Amino acid sequence: MGKKALVTGASRGIGEAVARVLAREGYDLFLVCRNSEKDICRIRDELVREFGICCQTALCDVSDFRQVETMIKSAGEIHVLVNNAAVSHVGLLTDMTPDQWHRVMDTNLNSLFYICRLVVPQMVRRREGKIVNVSSVWGSVGASMEVAYSASKGGVNAFTKALAKELAPSNIQVNGAAFGVIDTRMNACFSEEEMNQLRQEIPADRLGSVREAAQMISQIIHAPAYLTGQIITMDGGWI
Repeated sequence: MGKKALVTGASRGIGEAVARVLAREGYDLFLVCRNSEKDICRIRDELVREFGICCQTALCDVSDFRQVETMIKSAGEIHVLVNNAAVSHVGLLTDMTPDQWHRVMDTNLNSLFYICRLVVPQMVRRREGKIVNVSSVWGSVGASMEVAYSASKGGVNAFTKALAKELAPSNIQVNGAAFGVIDTRMNACFSEEEMNQLRQEIPADRLGSVREAAQMISQIIHAPAYLTGQIITMDGGWI
């Protein structure tokens, strides 16, 4: 039996790209998204056909612990966990409702606790596992008009570092991948003028691609076991 990777937020963007890279590397997959059943099933069928792997899918709102419990039970043995699912919110803090705040924190941060709480015991039992938490440069420096998102990703960074120390004696590596501006649908809230202005601030003079983000996550997964507790940044020299 091959090793299996669980990827959340896998119906598009970075999550889909990670699934494709890991499938090419021979991993069996368990792909999770909240409600894009048509998209995730299409991806599953393509990966099974092209790479001959075993690929399962599940619809799950990772901000809901009960749904996560059901999903993990059906996932079976997980050797690699990529916590990628996230939502953003752009706007003034004073205009943000408590429900909007909780949606960001529940999806981006609480979900890591829910999923890791249920996956880590099997990794400890095997004394082997890789966890990669997808973060953002805003988790380190903060972004105006994105307070909740920045706070959630700052929490992801702290969660990653602390859990890495806790699991290092069990030979489980926990690292974070903090990205700058990656060309995904999450940027759809910005106008063309705003995106052009943002691009001009990036020394690489372009947005990162989802394939580049996925390749970085793959490199973290395959890094030596002594690499743990790190937040590795890829942002085109921006921050």
